Amino acid sequence: MKIAIGNDHAAVELKWAVKEHLESRGIEVVNVGTDTADSFPYAVSGFKVGKLVASGEVDGGVLICGTGVGISLAANKVKGVRACVCSEPVTAALTKRHNNANIIAFGARIVGVETAKAIVDAWLDARFEGGRHEARVAMLTEIEETGGLKAAE
Repeated sequence: MKIAIGNDHAAVELKWAVKEHLESRGIEVVNVGTDTADSFPYAVSGFKVGKLVASGEVDGGVLICGTGVGISLAANKVKGVRACVCSEPVTAALTKRHNNANIIAFGARIVGVETAKAIVDAWLDARFEGGRHEARVAMLTEIEETGGLKAAE
């Protein structure tokens, strides 16, 4: 398995801890974030991880900025990306089970190292349930591809 990781300047230390954790699980990590505390725009990392995930070059992505919100918004602008911000493991697992999230995001100013690892583990270990959730994810794709949703008309 290969996971892309991206971050801004607020999340350098947490990125290293999460990267090490992923590697301890035998996962190859592609680091596209900044490695310094110098100001760095979260949109750059969010976009890069989004492109890698959407193209299939990696199996998923982990994004970290101050809150997880800005960087996930950037990734979600890439067609085919479903990035979800989580601050605890239950939501992280459900984003995969119900939304088939291909990127997980969280905030370095919101969660600590151990919670971040638990979020990543919950997301990685969960599987998309399909079934009734398949139609809902298809609606997200419809919105993305057409700019509309027939069910809402």
